[in-house]
Amino acid sequence: MSTASFLRIQRPWRLAAEATALIVAAVVAFPLYWMVLSAFKPAGEVQSTEPRPWTLAPSLDAFRRVFEQQDFGRYFVNSLMVAGTVVLASALIAFLAATAVTRFRFRFRTTLLIMFLVAQMVPIEALTIPLFFLMRDLGNTVPGVGLNTLGSLILPHIAFSLPFAIWMLRGFVKAVPEALEEAAYIDGASRSRFLWQILFPLVFPGLVATSVFSFISAWNDFLFAKSFIISATENSTLPMALLVFFKPDENDWGGIMAASTVMTVPVLVFFVLVQRRLVSGLGGAVKD
Repeated sequence: MSTASFLRIQRPWRLAAEATALIVAAVVAFPLYWMVLSAFKPAGEVQSTEPRPWTLAPSLDAFRRVFEQQDFGRYFVNSLMVAGTVVLASALIAFLAATAVTRFRFRFRTTLLIMFLVAQMVPIEALTIPLFFLMRDLGNTVPGVGLNTLGSLILPHIAFSLPFAIWMLRGFVKAVPEALEEAAYIDGASRSRFLWQILFPLVFPGLVATSVFSFISAWNDFLFAKSFIISATENSTLPMALLVFFKPDENDWGGIMAASTVMTVPVLVFFVLVQRRLVSGLGGAVKD
């Protein structure tokens, strides 16, 4: 078969695949579009019985109500502190743990890896009540990590982020040839120097990929924030701020959509900043 004939046969399938990808992308992106559109719609159009996928009179009233909410800035800073701490701590611990389970041979290593998988299979909702009592008791002995503190949100998210991060980084560490490590030792490099100056830059794309998932999970968390922050409203996070717009008589859907849009912006900014590293990191994980 000639090259021209092969291209003629392949072209319809390629066009069908591209059209399918566009349709899937449109379906996935439509809720995001509707959220942003509803945030800019006037109140009358948001609750109209004849919804339209456009607006001729965009308004910023919903965003004004969001930013005029008391302590909204503090909630934003709290969410940023929780998500940032989770990303940094989980990335550091996962990198060291992945290096240990890949480069070293010790007893129960396989058992430990299986436990990481089991931890990913357990639903978070099933562990919320046990974690509540754990944080309550931990707060009596360790200050700063009990109920009504940001520590009660940081620790569980680090624990739930680590299994996935360790499994993903394990493939990146394993892909680094041991000959490279031996050559570094021959040249006089210490183990710590090899770890941070040679191995760390090579697995950095994997760290970025795992950090994205850790950031999104911690940033959008509502379950832990609702369960562990009981009375200290000054330690609430952005998802908790949405509750202000849910009212007994009538929900403020414009405010809900505007607040959700504001919450989405940092995630998009974080994603744009690391997208190149993220693509190479996910590609390395699939290749492994």
